[in-house]
Amino acid sequence: STTASSVLALYVFILQPTFPTIAGHLVSASILSVVAAIVISKIIMPETEKPETLGLEIAPYYQKESSVMEAVINNANEGVKMVIGIVALLLAFLGLVALADLILSGVGMRLNDIFGIHMDWSLKGLLGYIFYPFTLVIGIPPSDAFEISKLIGERAVLTEVKSYQDLAVLLSTSALKNPRSAVLAAYALNGFAHFASLAIFVGGTAALVPHRTKDLSSVGFRALIAATLACLMTAAVAGTFFTSGSILLGK
Repeated sequence: STTASSVLALYVFILQPTFPTIAGHLVSASILSVVAAIVISKIIMPETEKPETLGLEIAPYYQKESSVMEAVINNANEGVKMVIGIVALLLAFLGLVALADLILSGVGMRLNDIFGIHMDWSLKGLLGYIFYPFTLVIGIPPSDAFEISKLIGERAVLTEVKSYQDLAVLLSTSALKNPRSAVLAAYALNGFAHFASLAIFVGGTAALVPHRTKDLSSVGFRALIAATLACLMTAAVAGTFFTSGSILLGK
C-alpha cells in the first residue's frame, strides 16, 4: 500500500511540471498508507484467536556462520534464489495477466460488434468500471470519477508509474475538471498495489522460505485487495483536508 523512497523521485519527476507540490503529497500518502494498511489488514484478516506469543518474551533467532567466507557464500546463494524466484513469478504473473487481457479484449470487441456498443473490455478497462463507485465514495467529483477510476484500474495491471504518467497527461491537457481530482488521484495511486508487486512479494519470500509457499499463496491476493483499499482510504482521508484553494497545486 506504500511505495519505496527510491521511486518517489521518479513520480515527482513525472508530475512536478503539472503538479508543482506533488513531492509533499507523495510523502504524506506514504505515511498515511502505513496506518491504512494495518486497519484494512485487521478487517480482512481479523485476529480472532489468542496469539501464541501473547505475554511471552521471544528472543530473536540469528543464524550465525562460522566464518566470513561462509557468510558470503550463504548470503550470495540466498540472494540468487530470491532473484530467480522473483523473476520466475514475475514472468508467470505478467504472462497470465497479458493472456487474460488478450482474451477479454478479443471477446469484448466481438460483443461490441454484435450489440453495437462501445465499451473497453481490456483488463484495465474492466477494472476501471469496477473502481468507478469507489472513486465516488472517496470524494472524487463525478465529472472526473471515470477518468480516475481508469487510472486506478491501470495501476493494478501496468503499475503506478504508467498511471502517474497518464495523470500527468490529464493535467497537462486540462482534461480534469476539478483540481480535487488530481490531489486525490495522487494519493490513491501511491502504492505498490498491482500484480507485479504481488509477484515480487510472493516469489521473493517463497524462494527464501519455501515451506511457507502455501501460506503466501493463500494471502497473496487478499494482500493485493487490502493494499488497494488502503490506498483508497488514504485518498479519502486526504480529501477531508482538501479545500477549494489552489495552494495544493502550487498555483
